[in-house]
Amino acid sequence: MFAKTILILNLLGGFKMKKKLVTVLLASSMVATMLAGCGSGSGDGTEKGSSAKGGDGSVYMLNFKPETDQAWQDLAEKYTDETGVQVTVVTAADGQYKTTLKSELAKKEAPTIFNIGSTSDCAEYDKYIYDLKDSEIYKHLTDKSLALEYNGKIASVANCYECYGIIYNKAILEKYCSNYSGAVIKSVDDIKDLDTLEKVATDINEHVDDINKACDLHLTEAFASAGLDSGSNWRFTGHLAGLALYYEFKDAGCDLTAGQKEVTGKYMDNFKRVWDMYTNTSAADKATLDSGSLNAESELGMEEAVFYQNGDWEYANFADDNENGYTVKQSDLSMMPIYFGVDDANEGLAVGTENHWTVNAKADQKDIDATLEFLNWVITSDDGRDAIVNKMGLSAPFDTFTGDYESKNAFANVASELAKEGKTSVAWSFNATPSVDDWRADFLAPLTEYTERNGSWDDVAKAFSEKWAYYWDLQNEQ
Repeated sequence: MFAKTILILNLLGGFKMKKKLVTVLLASSMVATMLAGCGSGSGDGTEKGSSAKGGDGSVYMLNFKPETDQAWQDLAEKYTDETGVQVTVVTAADGQYKTTLKSELAKKEAPTIFNIGSTSDCAEYDKYIYDLKDSEIYKHLTDKSLALEYNGKIASVANCYECYGIIYNKAILEKYCSNYSGAVIKSVDDIKDLDTLEKVATDINEHVDDINKACDLHLTEAFASAGLDSGSNWRFTGHLAGLALYYEFKDAGCDLTAGQKEVTGKYMDNFKRVWDMYTNTSAADKATLDSGSLNAESELGMEEAVFYQNGDWEYANFADDNENGYTVKQSDLSMMPIYFGVDDANEGLAVGTENHWTVNAKADQKDIDATLEFLNWVITSDDGRDAIVNKMGLSAPFDTFTGDYESKNAFANVASELAKEGKTSVAWSFNATPSVDDWRADFLAPLTEYTERNGSWDDVAKAFSEKWAYYWDLQNEQ
C-alpha cells in the first residue's frame, strides 16, 4: 500500500485561486507502475462482476466536479484498502475539464473513467467510448434516457441528476418582509415571476444600509457577483444561455436537449434583462467580473448576498459544519427558478445532467474490468452510496439509492415539489451546444465587452446565433 500524498498542480497560468478548489489534484500513486498502459479493449461491454474484489487491473478517474474531490479521494482509498485495486482520482480545475481531458487522454497512463456532457462530446470522443450496454451501472439506471446513446453504443451513463436555478436566503427575505417598512413584497412566496424578482433585488441593493439596520443584517448586495472568469462564466454562457435555448427549441418543436442547426436568438432580450439584473444589483465592480478575484459562493455563504445563480451541487458546500467558515445556515437556503419573463407561471427549475461516466475503450481490458467493478461498488456499497448522497450532496439516478440513500438535498427536492405542483422543468438545452468550449468562448467575449466596457448588446446577440451555426456546421462536418 503506497502512502497517499496529494500534489497540487496549478495547470492554469495566472488562474486565480478561489476559496473552493480550482486546481488539479493528483494522487502521488499515479505512476507508470500503478496504471496499465494504453491498449485496445474488447469493446463488448462485458462486465466481470459487481462485487468489490481484487484483480490485476487499476482505475484512473478524471473527476469533473472540483467540489466532490475529497469525497472521491476518500472512496478511492477505501476501495483500494478493501480490494487491493489501485484507484487514482484526478480532479480538473473549474472550467478546464475538456482541456485537461484532452491532455490526459493523450498520455500512456490515460483515464479509464472520464466525463461526457452531451452527444456532441460523444462525437468528439467516439474512439474512446466503451459500450456500457451490459454494464451493471446501466442496468441499475432508473431512467434509461439518462444514458447517452451514440453510434450504436451506450456511450455514457448519468452519475447524478441535477437542477439549477437561483439559490436564495429565505431567512433574510423573511426578515426583509417583516422588519423593513419599505419592503416591496409581503412574503417570500410573492416572488413568482421576473417582474417581482427584479423589484425585490433592486430595492434590496438600493437600500441595503437601511435594510441592514432594520433587520440586523450585514448585506452588501442583492445578487452575488456574476463572475466572467474561467471558473465561473459557465453559469451564464452555459446555464443562463440554456434558458434562451430552451424556449427557442420549445417554440421550434425540436428535441430540447439535442437542439437544431440554427438559433435566432429570439429570447436574447430576456437573457439581457436577467443578466442586467444580476450585474446591476450586485456590489461587484462590473469592470472586474473577469478578474477571477470574486467569490459568489462566499458572498452568499457569509450572508452578504441574498441571491446566487447556481445548482443543487452547491448544497453540500453550505452544510452547517462546512470547512469554508460560512455563517449561513443550510436550512435557511432554498432555490427558485431563473424566471425568464416568458412563461414564469409554469416554469420549474432547470433539471438534467451533463455528468456521465464514460469508460475508456482504449484501456487494457483488465483496467476496463476493474473500472466497471469499481463503479458498480460505488452505486451499491454503503460507502459509495453514502458518499454520493451525504458527502457530495447529489441525487443519484440508480435503483440502489433507496431508504437511507435517498437524496437529502433540499435544492433537488424543490425541483420535485415544483413538478408536483404542475410546473414544467426546464430541460438542459445547453447540452446541445456545438463545440461547446469554442462557442461559449466566442459568446463570452462580447458579453464581457458589453458588461465591462459598455459594448453593444447587438454583438452579444449576433455571436449567440451566428457562432452557433458556424460551430454546428463545423462539428457535423467532422
